Amino acid sequence: MRDHQDIRPQEEKQSAETAADRHPYADLDRMSRAVLARNTGGVSPFSIYQAWNDWALHMSRAPGRQLELGERAVINAFKVMADAARNAFEPTDPPPFKPMAYDHRFTHAGWAKMPFRFWQQSFLATQDWWNHATEELRGLSEADSDRVRFMVRQALDVVSPSNLPISNPEIIEQTRKCGGRNIIEGARHLTEDMIHTMTQARPEAPEGFRVGEDLACTPGQVVYRNDLFELIQYSPTTAKVQAEPILIVPAWIMKYYILDLSPHNSMIRYLVSQGFTVFAISWCNPDRDHADLTLENYRKDGVMAAIDAISAIVPDQKIQAVGYCLGGTILSITAATMARDEDDRLASVTLLAAQTDFSEAGELLLFLDESQVAFLEDLMWAQGYLDRPQMSRTFATIRAEDLIYTRAVKRYWLGKEDLPSDLTVWNNDTTRMPAKMHSEYLRGLFLENRLTAGRFAVEGRVIALKDISVPLYVVGTESDHIAPWKSVYKIRLFSDCDLTFALTSSGHNGGIISEPGHPRRHYRVGHRGEGERYVDPDTWFASEPPIEGSWWTHWAKWLAGRSSGQTDAPQMGAPKAGYPVHGAAPGTYVFQT
Repeated sequence: MRDHQDIRPQEEKQSAETAADRHPYADLDRMSRAVLARNTGGVSPFSIYQAWNDWALHMSRAPGRQLELGERAVINAFKVMADAARNAFEPTDPPPFKPMAYDHRFTHAGWAKMPFRFWQQSFLATQDWWNHATEELRGLSEADSDRVRFMVRQALDVVSPSNLPISNPEIIEQTRKCGGRNIIEGARHLTEDMIHTMTQARPEAPEGFRVGEDLACTPGQVVYRNDLFELIQYSPTTAKVQAEPILIVPAWIMKYYILDLSPHNSMIRYLVSQGFTVFAISWCNPDRDHADLTLENYRKDGVMAAIDAISAIVPDQKIQAVGYCLGGTILSITAATMARDEDDRLASVTLLAAQTDFSEAGELLLFLDESQVAFLEDLMWAQGYLDRPQMSRTFATIRAEDLIYTRAVKRYWLGKEDLPSDLTVWNNDTTRMPAKMHSEYLRGLFLENRLTAGRFAVEGRVIALKDISVPLYVVGTESDHIAPWKSVYKIRLFSDCDLTFALTSSGHNGGIISEPGHPRRHYRVGHRGEGERYVDPDTWFASEPPIEGSWWTHWAKWLAGRSSGQTDAPQMGAPKAGYPVHGAAPGTYVFQT
């Protein structure tokens, strides 16, 4: 690997060296924490203890809240008992406690009958009590309150009556119907999953979902490759194309083909069919040799290298850049840096479920404080990267009800195979993250929120999002728990340029992969002219009526409106300029495991 440039200021490096000199056995401490982190899945026990201690001490000094919680416990118990007594005479009466909107564990009709209804209501009443117990308390840190609520939710999910065959009517019904074969099948599934977990072997993609054949199969060529990424140029399908090419920057935490799934829902194929010349970055899957890669490498050797290649292949044309999730974050950093340096090669910037301000970054913040980040840094220091299971567990626990327990019941107790889909195959095709880059990302962006605080430096000079003058198209998704839409919306506070904001139904992935013709999809869209005053998200939401259909159609028209017209399709690559064709899409990096 080439030498990688560190984006930290020089004085920060010097202070780190001084600290190392003062504490010669620091590596022993780091190794000790790294060993502990391996056994806790990367979760810091110190952060857990601190949160519980903060909550318990403040609760011990709040006799009024204690009295209130005692009353609520009695009232909840009476509600459950009254519902049980009433159910014998009025079984159709609605229960006093209902699951959360995203909790699908109690949808089976059998939960309306005794004794299952009693067990369900007892569980939900306990959940309600704990939700109330972990609400805001004067003097208690909001972060600790939220963290305790999250941990209680995780603990309650373990003892949910839906998890056990004796208290789940759906499991009992399935066992009777199948004569117990579902239990045998479930045991087989459990054995297979345990083997995959212990060996870290990837499951084979099912028939009809092969990468390069059924997924990531939009025709194209790899026109540039370095240690960090491959650049794919897609073959045109229209007689003429828009003059300005599109560059797609996906997140490095995922394989790029989330935007090129099956032919019917591939965003890349859709853009090509609308007459755009599309380029996409396919990141490498880093290993220990990439441990010293930094955020600056992803900007300079990644996004900027791709822009240089496209400028050579499609000369004298500006680029419409698109960034998804963390790809949108690094793209916004790149765009601000280019604006500061008077590099005007961008025609527009589109950010898909991408955050630039991280002060309200949703439930992912529950995993981040100084202790937790240091804990992860020591784990990555020992192994050189953050591994796939450590990341996937984090995302799964945020929606454990569905992603862990509902799936476990279906697979292990009901004996049902996971239904294959392009999205689940992609979701299982996880990647690693380089240690240094991930540390900078967690600390500089999530923990310290440097980008919007005016403290994020590139090449020794601070950048500002307000410098971006090209039009922005920003997309949020209504039920996003990774990049909450109100957090995505906050870019309106930190930019003055022409901005279009679209809010689409569904979540982080489903809302973005929302092709025309997808059932039950809608979006809202609004425009802010250059220099107009700020409108808060709730007011914006109330003023923009939902539009049925896919936001892709509106976006494609917006992109076309920022084009200078149609022209002949460019050649594939530019061999004379040093960008020869290296092979057919989807390239080689997408197959790295």
